Amino acid sequence: MYLIEPPEGRTLRSTPWETMSSLPTREQLESLLAQRVQIFYQKYLEHCPSNVFCNLFEDKVAIVLENSLTPSTQLLADAGQQELAKKVRNDVQKALEPQFKAVIEEVLGVPVIDLLSNATLETGRTATIVVLAQPPQVQLG
Repeated sequence: MYLIEPPEGRTLRSTPWETMSSLPTREQLESLLAQRVQIFYQKYLEHCPSNVFCNLFEDKVAIVLENSLTPSTQLLADAGQQELAKKVRNDVQKALEPQFKAVIEEVLGVPVIDLLSNATLETGRTATIVVLAQPPQVQLG
């Protein structure tokens, strides 16, 4: 995106794909979203999940993160403070929800209606279901 006026003859774009001559594939969107989720975790939580899996299903996205617990949440869980660890994790998730939605909307080019997320302290996995206003545009075939 341009920080100043775009060059003559160009317009501002809402997604990285609109500057390309063809639409992305579903797999390209899933891969880019997975990368951006890892960057998001590193930037805001100073923690990088070991794996991020994204799957697009029409107007829904499933995101699964492995090793997603931050060191402080893991420390609380390991010390027997599971309820406090869950509360901290949920409070941080709620605080970051607008920024997380913005990342998803930027990559997919459609509004997010709802986010449903849960983490398992025992496995360190986090799963998020994203409900979109409409399916993102992708190449057919």
